[in-house]
Parts: sequence; C-alpha cells; structure tokens
Amino acid sequence: MDISNRHSELSYEEWMALPVSSSRPSARYKHAAAVVGEKLYIVGGSRNGRYLSDVQVFDLRSCAWSNLKLKTELNAEKTEDSGSQEVLPPMSDHSMIKWGNKLLIVGGHSKKSSVGMIVWYIDLETNVCGVMETSGKVPASRGGHSVTLVGSRLVIFGGEDRSRKLLNDVYVLDLETMTWDTVETTQTPPAPRYDHTAAVHAERYLLVFGGCSHSIFFSDLHVLDLQTNEWSQPEVQGDLVTARAGHTGIAVDDDWFIVGGGDNRNGCPETIVLDMSKLAWKVLTNVKERDPLASEGLSVSTAVFDGVKHLIAFGGYNGKYNNEVFFLQLRPRDISLPKIFKSPAAAAAAASVTAAYALAKSEKLEFPQSLILNSNGNGSNLSEQDVTVDIDAIKEEKRVLELSLAEARDENSRLREKVDEVNSTHGELSKELQSVQGQLVTERSRCFKLEAQIAELQKMLESLQTIENEVQIHRRQKSALEQEMEQATAVERQSSGGVWRWIAGSQ
Repeated sequence: MDISNRHSELSYEEWMALPVSSSRPSARYKHAAAVVGEKLYIVGGSRNGRYLSDVQVFDLRSCAWSNLKLKTELNAEKTEDSGSQEVLPPMSDHSMIKWGNKLLIVGGHSKKSSVGMIVWYIDLETNVCGVMETSGKVPASRGGHSVTLVGSRLVIFGGEDRSRKLLNDVYVLDLETMTWDTVETTQTPPAPRYDHTAAVHAERYLLVFGGCSHSIFFSDLHVLDLQTNEWSQPEVQGDLVTARAGHTGIAVDDDWFIVGGGDNRNGCPETIVLDMSKLAWKVLTNVKERDPLASEGLSVSTAVFDGVKHLIAFGGYNGKYNNEVFFLQLRPRDISLPKIFKSPAAAAAAASVTAAYALAKSEKLEFPQSLILNSNGNGSNLSEQDVTVDIDAIKEEKRVLELSLAEARDENSRLREKVDEVNSTHGELSKELQSVQGQLVTERSRCFKLEAQIAELQKMLESLQTIENEVQIHRRQKSALEQEMEQATAVERQSSGGVWRWIAGSQ
C-alpha cells in the first residue's frame, strides 16, 4: 500500500500497519530514526543485549526495505561493496537528526566507550560515514538523552553516562562552528533522568516530558526558556497522562505527539498529544496493551504526502522485539476564517479597518472617506452608514479589548510576582532541605560509628565478665589453698611442740 496514493481513503488519527514488499530488518529497540524525503532511515539499536550497527532504509512508496552500505572517507573513491567492513560502531540509546544532506548521530551507548560525546555523520549523497570534529566544552558520553534541533543548534539534555550516573545537565552544539558549550540554568531543573523526550516550541522553549531514574518513572513536564535559561514546571490541562519512559515524540507545528513507553510492567497503549501553545494534553488514540505501539524504545518520525502529514513508527520492545512499520494520518488543522470574516459585509468592513489602521496611528484613528471604497475604486455593496456603524462597533470592541488586556497584564504582573516569591521560597526551602539532608547524613554516619563502638564495648564487657568469673574461681582456689596451708602449718607446729616437750621431760 502506497501512503501517498491511499491517504485520501484512510481514517484520520488511527494507527495502521504498512505491508512490506521485501524481507524485514532485524527487530530492535532503542534505535534512531529519521524520515528524509520519502525514505525512513533506521540506525543501530539493541536486540537481546547486543548492539547493532546496520543502517536500514524503508521506501515509503514501494514499502521495501534495503540495507545502506556505508563507506569511510578513506574508501569513498572505491566502488566495491564495503558492507563487510564495520564503518559505524554498534550502538544503542543514541539520537539522530537531519542536517542538510547529512544524518547526525549524537551520543549513545557502545562497547567502544569514550569520555566525551561523539557525533557521527552519514552523508546521504555519498553514503560516507565518519566522525564530526567538534571542540569546546564537550559533554560526557551518554545514552538515553534527548537531542533537539533549535535553529542551527542542537540542545542536549540529561541521559545516563558510562558509569550509569543519571544526568540533568544542558549542553548546546553549534552546528555552524561544531562547538560545544554548556548552558548554566537557573531555577529548579528536572530531576536527573534518561529515556525521556524533548521538543522545542516557538524556537525558544525546550519542553521535557517523562523519563525515569533507576527506580522512578516520571509524568512531569518541564520547560526551559532558551533565552533566559530558566527552568519552570508549568501547570498542564486536559487529559491525565501516565508516567512513562522509553517513549518517543515528534513535534508537528504546535502539537507534540507522544507514542508508546512504559514502566517496566506495562506498556502505554495511548498515543497522546500536547498542544504546546495551550499546554493541554489530549489522548489521540489507543491501541491494544500488547500492541507493538505500546512498546519501549520505539521511534516515530513524520512524513508529508500531498500536503497531508503522517506519523511513521518503527520497532520497540514489549516482551518481544518488533520490526513493523506503522503510520497514522494526522487530521489537517482547521485554517478556516473566523466567523467575523465569513460574511462578505463583515469582510469588507474588516478590510477597510485594516487599511485605515495601517495608515493612521493606533491612538488617533481617523478613517478617510476613500477607505470606504474597495480596491478597484468602485463603491462597496455596503452603504457608508453601515460601514461607519461597523467601524464604530470595532472601535468600541478594540477599546474594551485594550482594557481587558491592561487588566490581564496587571494580573499577569501580580501572578509573576507571586511566582517569583514562591520560587524564591522554594529555593530557600530546597537549600534548607539540602542542609538538613547533609546534617542527617552526618548524624547517620555518627550513629553508625557509635553503633560500632557500642558493639565493641559489648564484646569487651562480655570478655570482662568471663575474666571476672575466672578471677572468682582463682580467688576461691586461692582461699582453699590458704586454708590447707594454714592447717598444715598448725599440724606441723603441734608435732614440733610435742617433741620438744618430750625432750624437756626426759631431762
């Protein structure tokens, strides 16, 4: 089935599996994916504890898989097949983005560990693969991080390093100069995590959702203002979302689609979407609990056919490894005009007001008579009186809106002061909590030492008791011995006195 030819016959916002006209690649998860043109590129991943290094390509028109044979810069001039030579190392938990005619592969776990994060590239025109030379403050190597393209910069957040330490730092890679730099943020950052997702809104706000530590799964949403470098955790509206990690996400206009994930016990069968302009969650659709789309470590990309946008999902693990391709046709956004512009009369009046507003100052609107005519110089179907009434009504509405806007600004200012106060209090409480935690650690250490000393003293007391018992026994033995010696001495004295008395009597 060709998506580009069949999209008009398909239902919106429902996942469907694509039939494949060739042999499938190895099932996997924690790979990286990107759609370029009408082809889906899959790089690396993990299966049964083994890292993969292959690059698979899925043609979305022919629904056929093929293996991309990579070349190194040294053998780029050669024409022979280099598929037997390992160009890209086996890796997992990496990220990949398209930049120009290249795919950039950032970070990930590999048996060939490195201290700093490595950026690989695949040139889609020549199939040459190599390492990008970078400089600056290179972040520690990691996997399970997020990589978000903001203009010509890559924003890296979180992940897990080689020693399984969880991270919540922020780095930026300038793709124009290939220079790394760290981002010093303020306010309270998200807890260290990995296997989360991130997206950018309005080229300014970095949104981070979900992920996990080594024991906790998150459902929180954090926002980093990339201009002020301030973290915040805004309130969200709409449907409740469950905690998850290993999910995947893709931003399409103002919508951020999240697919799959889980908590090591259950997969997440719902596909959810966040309206980033309103910060409201919505459950888009559901699949069965054991469906491949309710997996961890799957990927999702976006493709456009004849102006219709689709989500393309692949892989994942939900008790078994998957290698199916799924797609979901997105419903076009309603771009129809507001009701005020649907009426021809209102449209003419609005056009007149717009032209007048462009020519006059905002505080002193004076609508010249010529603006009541339309652009071809002929009179409008509206009478001058009708247009004047519409203009007066719009002026009054503008005045009311300006008053409401002023009130909203005042309220926003008050709320911001409260937020700043709460943030300040939270910061102080956090410092106090850290101090108390430090004191508790110190006291706990002292308790451990005291318990050890008490145990040693108890052993000494037991030893002293044994010694005291032995001393008592020796004392009794000594007393008995002394008594025996006294008796022997007395008998000896008696015996000696009798002899002397016998001698004295004989004289």
